[in-house]
Amino acid sequence: MPDRPTMVLTGASRGIGHATAIRFQAAGWRIVTVSSKAFNPNCPWEGGEESHVQIDLADVAAIERGVETLKARLHGGKLHALVNNAGTSPKGPGGSRMGTVETDIATWYRVLNVNLLAPALLARGLFDELKAAQGNIINVTSIAGGRVHPFAGIAYATSKAALNALTREMAADFGPHGVRVNAIAPGEIDTSILSPGTEKLVEQIPLRRLGKPEEVAAVIYFLCTAGAGYVSGAEIHINGGQHV
Repeated sequence: MPDRPTMVLTGASRGIGHATAIRFQAAGWRIVTVSSKAFNPNCPWEGGEESHVQIDLADVAAIERGVETLKARLHGGKLHALVNNAGTSPKGPGGSRMGTVETDIATWYRVLNVNLLAPALLARGLFDELKAAQGNIINVTSIAGGRVHPFAGIAYATSKAALNALTREMAADFGPHGVRVNAIAPGEIDTSILSPGTEKLVEQIPLRRLGKPEEVAAVIYFLCTAGAGYVSGAEIHINGGQHV
């Protein structure tokens, strides 16, 4: 399949990333996954282990080395989509929220490296491949990037707000080269990483339910299609109206 589009996806092993990989594979895409861990054999997509690159996204030097490996995996030199989905949201004792006082400098560095610098470095490193394909970048931010959240800590929330700003900046930089850059901001999505007490938040969501990972994946996929050909620099809320 010579014209098969290719996606690089971080954080594919569970939740939104897992659903995204399945959605794109169903549409005929080749998926190159990135994770700090080895490939999970339970992941059901074709050629997964051969198309997996292990990179510790908290390590800036490892990202720069990993970009070269990613380039080697992009047969033909084109990248149609970079989906920056991986993220880290540290918790305090008992799963408590980490505020300004509780968050040490090591936590700040790790969260900012994974959630903000990794997307920037991957986009910079793979720019030529994205340009060759007139591709797309999708950054996964969060509802916590625009409002104080009862569970998301200060470092996580700050990193996601900054990732939204990065999305705008990259859209301005990459747009003249035919590369679109957008963000999605999920709210309470039904995944394994939900915090205890999330069920109480559902009462405040206009749709009165959690979102499904597949619903988020569908929006990511739409943003990578011709139907979204004039959408760039946007942050799309996927939260059942929770932000209103």
